[in-house]
Amino acid sequence: MSSPGPAKEPYTGALARAIADVVEPGAAEVDATGSFPRKQIDALADAGILGLTVPAGLGGGGAGLREAATVARELGAVCGSTAMIVTMHYAATAALAAAAAAAESAGMPADIAAIALADIAAGRHLSTLAFSESGSRSHFWAPLGTAVLAGDADGTAVRLDASKSWVTSAGQADSYVWSSRPLAAAGPMTLWLVPARADGLSAAGAFDGLGLRGNASAPMSADGLLVPLAAMLGDDGAGLDVALAAVLPVFLIGSASMSAGLMGRLTAETAGHLQRTQLRHLGQSLAQQAQPRAQLARLRIEADRTRALVEETLTAVEQGRPDAQLLVLEVKAAAGEAAADAADLALRAGGGAAFRKESPVERLFRDSRAARVMAPTTEALYDFIGRALCGLPLLDAGDES
Repeated sequence: MSSPGPAKEPYTGALARAIADVVEPGAAEVDATGSFPRKQIDALADAGILGLTVPAGLGGGGAGLREAATVARELGAVCGSTAMIVTMHYAATAALAAAAAAAESAGMPADIAAIALADIAAGRHLSTLAFSESGSRSHFWAPLGTAVLAGDADGTAVRLDASKSWVTSAGQADSYVWSSRPLAAAGPMTLWLVPARADGLSAAGAFDGLGLRGNASAPMSADGLLVPLAAMLGDDGAGLDVALAAVLPVFLIGSASMSAGLMGRLTAETAGHLQRTQLRHLGQSLAQQAQPRAQLARLRIEADRTRALVEETLTAVEQGRPDAQLLVLEVKAAAGEAAADAADLALRAGGGAAFRKESPVERLFRDSRAARVMAPTTEALYDFIGRALCGLPLLDAGDES
């Protein structure tokens, strides 16, 4: 990735050009081949989009969650794989920013997180999360991987061993925000920054999934992987606090925004199909038929409803409202289910034309299924929401063990 030029511009303009020039034209090929969208990610890096949420003091855009959600929404409308990669990158960036801010407030010199953030801001670095594990699956809050002092000469090396089940951008990212059991402290999780070049780190095979086919989601393993003790992000045992406070809102709102963008694109594609397609024996277009128009209306209502929920969630977070946590938990579940239902509706409205591989609707239909099964899954979020409504902790002692 090359460094973006010094000139700054509104990120929306840079994003729009990157989408028009690189992301959208290559989306069908990324999906068909299951290839990682390297050109697309490089274009977004060059445009400053990957560094958008890096603090301004480290050279980034200094933007917040609303801007990140806009990026996810716009990318979700054209290439779900690219949108997923960027959303996970923003989630990892949030963990790094939290660690860097904690180090700065403690009067410590620039740490490993701040250095990585500066590289992200310069367009040289893609990061991602490595949370879910084979033994605990989508229960990301219960890592089984271990971290132990390696006993090197100066006592500052840590050995990581783990089997991660699914990591977006596996083998493609420059770093991984990695979870493990704590070194020594109480608590369920400690976070580390693991560089892609680390010995003992490996990705297992290519991703061949139903949707989001270019997001390079694959298992990864750490086998005697050594990192310096300074690679710890935050305090030992406090990783879940960072995950819940800093990372999870970015991922949940980003995922919901992807769904909102997808639904907006489905609406536009369906409207275009109805207007273009003629029933010659009747001398009418499909748009002149009541049933297809009703299907389109339902599709637009669901798209608007989802976008409104995302906007309300962002406003609640920005204002620090008491209902912010509940809305953050709701938004991915609601948007993911709505996107899957909307894709069903668009497929029926488009008929055989939407069912063909050359139709964007077919690709969007497959992409729409992913949100339901990505951790935290819809079912896990329903449980979190129910716990919150009943005044219970999101995780009980058994969940954190």
